[in-house]
Amino acid sequence: MLSYIISGGNKLSGRIKASGSKNAALPIIASCILNPEPVTLYNIPDIEDTKITLEILKILGCKITRNSDKIIICSKDMLKTAIPKDLMHKLRSTVVLAGAIIGRFKKATFSYPGGCNIGARPIDLHLDSFKKLGITIDEKDEYIHCKCKEIVGKRIKLKFPSVGATENIILASVYAKGATHITGAAKEPEIKDLAKCLNSMGAKIYGAGTSEITIFGVKKLHSTSYKIMSDRIETGTLLCAVACTGGTVTVENADAQNLLTVLYSLKEMGCKISINRDKIKLKAPEKLNPVSVETQPYPGFPTDMQPIIGAILTKAKGKSIVTENIFENRFKYSEELVRMGAKIKQKDKTLEIIGVDKMHGEIVMSKDLRGGAALVIAGLMSEGKTTVENIEYILRGYENLDEKLRMLGANIKKEKVV
Repeated sequence: MLSYIISGGNKLSGRIKASGSKNAALPIIASCILNPEPVTLYNIPDIEDTKITLEILKILGCKITRNSDKIIICSKDMLKTAIPKDLMHKLRSTVVLAGAIIGRFKKATFSYPGGCNIGARPIDLHLDSFKKLGITIDEKDEYIHCKCKEIVGKRIKLKFPSVGATENIILASVYAKGATHITGAAKEPEIKDLAKCLNSMGAKIYGAGTSEITIFGVKKLHSTSYKIMSDRIETGTLLCAVACTGGTVTVENADAQNLLTVLYSLKEMGCKISINRDKIKLKAPEKLNPVSVETQPYPGFPTDMQPIIGAILTKAKGKSIVTENIFENRFKYSEELVRMGAKIKQKDKTLEIIGVDKMHGEIVMSKDLRGGAALVIAGLMSEGKTTVENIEYILRGYENLDEKLRMLGANIKKEKVV
């Protein structure tokens, strides 16, 4: 088991570059299955989730070539359509591979996905949408078998703006007969990035980033090169790490437009923020102000940032309220913060956080990806030594987090605990 060992109290400052987006990279990697011609991708984050996804593509028969800052994926010789169960269980986003496989081969076999245990995340919306596209689904022996003679475009209305379901419909519909029209679609910028990448291959997708998306089926795709967008959640995490330790930071390769609600909350907390093209500069105040945040689907406050903002609010002067509307189990990190000296009360889907002057280092356990990152931030602003155990969750979504924090002045190292 890997752990982060943190000696807190250092003021973080400097310049740092955000990595490519985890949540955009995974469906874009999946989209390469649709294209038998080579696809060159830039800015893919070197994290566990992308490694697992690329490993699945290799097992299915895709050729993966790494060349310095790019990865070339060619699915020309891919024949397998069954996703290995053990790898499917390692992360939630593997489910979007199903849409791509079905879209190209008109069949796919997969099991229910795994990932962080942050609440109920059923794939009913995915399967219901597949059925509306003419795909037959048979669940047997823990596997889901999908097949059809052809995919026919339809109007699909989503009951909830699910990111994964929206992505799966897009992927399954690229070669569909006629047009597929999604209403109630998720608006996340990562969906827009997926559509831009597919369109650069020759797909015809319109409206991505809005609640209504139309996909006109095409007969073939062609080779392309594409640079994946920057990671807005990593950007927000780095800004928060500096905000709570009292320093100044410039995050490069950042898109402020995709992070407006987070930037607004940080500004409310007293941070001075300036934006210059792809750079965001933050100067922390002497003391953070309390705020209230409430997670909502994009463009609302992102659920992935909720644990991060919750962690830094433990040092704000006064009472803050954090409300989680997306995932019911996303407050598990708060129990660990209380052990470090935080004053937090949970009632249903709300946290009441009373800021404290000091927190102390503890041995704490990472229980999911973003909650784990929140504990790292808590360690940075606490007195003494903090050990964050089970950081495999964190490594799934952050590229070299410890190294980037060290570049800003943090005392943090990664250790293997037997």
